[in-house]
Amino acid sequence: MGSSEQTLPFFTQFFQFRASYDDLPTFQFFVIAMSIVGGYLVLSLPFSIVLIIRPSAVAPKMLLVALDIVALTLNAAAGGAAAAVVYLAHNGNSSANWLAICQQFGDFCQKVSGAVVASFISAVALVFLVVLSGFALRRH
Repeated sequence: MGSSEQTLPFFTQFFQFRASYDDLPTFQFFVIAMSIVGGYLVLSLPFSIVLIIRPSAVAPKMLLVALDIVALTLNAAAGGAAAAVVYLAHNGNSSANWLAICQQFGDFCQKVSGAVVASFISAVALVFLVVLSGFALRRH
């Protein structure tokens, strides 16, 4: 999403139409939120390894599960918000006179749509991990 940008020339090279992720606050939120989620997952990995080695510590496990749920919520919120804008980019809204821009900005829409799909795949993976962590906590 962060690299999605496309410029279309209009008559001359001095007058151009441009589409970029930072033109829309929703896409900016998506990039920031997914960066936070990715950073959290990278930083929580060493703690998870330590908790696998020392399985008797229950409180840190519960904290990691709670933070995993927060990460999942942030992931789902960012993906849902971006999906709404991508839907409008593909289909437009005739009631509000919003035109579909994906007919003109095809590359931009492909990158943005791919990022949204990837965010929903990661949300499903996070749901699986949270459920798995919950069962592991319940077992102990």
